[in-house]
Amino acid sequence: MNSQADLLKELRIDRKPGPPPSRRGLWIAIAVVVALLVVALAAWALFARDGAIEVRTAPVVASGGGGAGASVLDASGYVVARRMATVSAKITGRVREVLIEEGMRVEEGQVMATLDPIDADAQRSLTSAQLAAARTQVGNVQAQLKEAEANARRLATLVEQQLVSRSQYEQAVAQRDSLRAQLASAQRNVDVAADQLKIADIGVDNTVVRAPFDGVVVAKAAQPGEIVSPLSAGGGFTRTGIGTVVDMDSLEIEVDVGEAYIGRVKPKMPVEATLNAYPDWKIPAEVIAIVPTADRGKATVKVRVALKEKDPRIVPDMGASVSFLEQARPEGEAQRRTLRVPAAAVVERDGDTVAFALAGEDRVERRVLQVAGGAGEQREVLSGLAPGDEVVLDPPADLADGDRIRIAQQ
Repeated sequence: MNSQADLLKELRIDRKPGPPPSRRGLWIAIAVVVALLVVALAAWALFARDGAIEVRTAPVVASGGGGAGASVLDASGYVVARRMATVSAKITGRVREVLIEEGMRVEEGQVMATLDPIDADAQRSLTSAQLAAARTQVGNVQAQLKEAEANARRLATLVEQQLVSRSQYEQAVAQRDSLRAQLASAQRNVDVAADQLKIADIGVDNTVVRAPFDGVVVAKAAQPGEIVSPLSAGGGFTRTGIGTVVDMDSLEIEVDVGEAYIGRVKPKMPVEATLNAYPDWKIPAEVIAIVPTADRGKATVKVRVALKEKDPRIVPDMGASVSFLEQARPEGEAQRRTLRVPAAAVVERDGDTVAFALAGEDRVERRVLQVAGGAGEQREVLSGLAPGDEVVLDPPADLADGDRIRIAQQ
C-alpha cells in the first residue's frame, strides 16, 4: 500500500514557480545571433564582389597644346604689380575726410583724402599778413624817396647859384641814397614774404592727399578722425598711409625657374599663362627678363613674364602657371584646351582607339577616342574624354562596356 501511495505522489503535478532563467544564457544567445549576422554580411559582400574586376585608375588632366606651340618648360608663380603705392600724407595730421573705397578706380591727381587744415590755414594767413605789411613798407619808403630826390635836385640848382651851402646839398643827397637802400631792402622783404606765402600754400596743399597715378584702390588704411604720419610712430594709434593704389596695366607674372632648367628660357620667348582661378583661360604672354640673380635656398632664378591681355579678372597675388613655348601658338590655338591621359589607358578594340572611364562608383563606360599623338607616358586626346574623368589603366582584354569594377588600393 505504501508503495502505491508513493507512486501516486510522484504522479502529482508540482504547481510551485520554478527558478528564474539565467541572464548569462540570454547574453550568450544574443552574441551568437550577432556573430551569425556578421558572418552572413561578410559572406554576402564576398560573393557580391566576386563578379567585379579589380583595376587601377588615373585622372584625365588638361594641359597646354602641342604642335607648333609645344611647351619646353612649365613653372608656377604669382601675379604682381610693378607699379603699386601706399599713398600717405606728406605731413602729420588728423584725417578729416576719406574719399576712397576698395575697388574704386582713381585717376592721377584725384583727391583721395583730406587732413584737418587748421594749422596750415593759420600759417598761410600769417604769411599773407606779413606780405601785406612788407608791401606797405615799400610804399612808405617810395614816398619818402620821391620827396628826397626832389629835394636833392632843388638843392643842386641852388648850389650852382651859390644860394645854399654845399653841405646842405650833400646832406640831401645822402638822405636820398639812404632811402634808395631802404627801398631795395623793403622790396627784398616783399620777395621773401611772397616766397613764404608760397610755402604756406604748399603746406595747405599738403593737407590734401591725391592719387599719384591712374589705378585701382586695393586697400583703405585710414578713417576720419585718425592721425596719419609719413613716419612710423611706433604705436598703434598713428597710421602711415591712407590707402594702396595699384596700376592694373603694370600687372605681370613672376615665376621661379629651377637652375637646372633656366637655360631653356630666353628673353622675348612666347609664354602661355593660366590663372589658378580660371584654369580654362589661356593668356598669351612673353618673357620680359630673366632676373640676374639666384635664390641660394631654393636653387631658382626669377623670371618676369608680361601679360599681353588686360582683363579686370587679373588681380595681384593670384596664383598662375606658365608654359614656356618653342614658338607662339597660331591664332585661336592658345585658347584650345588639350587633354592628356596616361598611355596605359588607351587601347585598341575592334579597330577603334578606346579608353574605359568610370561611370559611377563600380561601373565602367567604353569611350571611343580621337587622339593627336604624344610620346612617352602621355597621350593627347582631342575628343572622347573630359577633364576630371577617371580612366582605367591597363584594362583587361575581357573588360567591356558596363562591367563592374573594383578600384585597387594604391
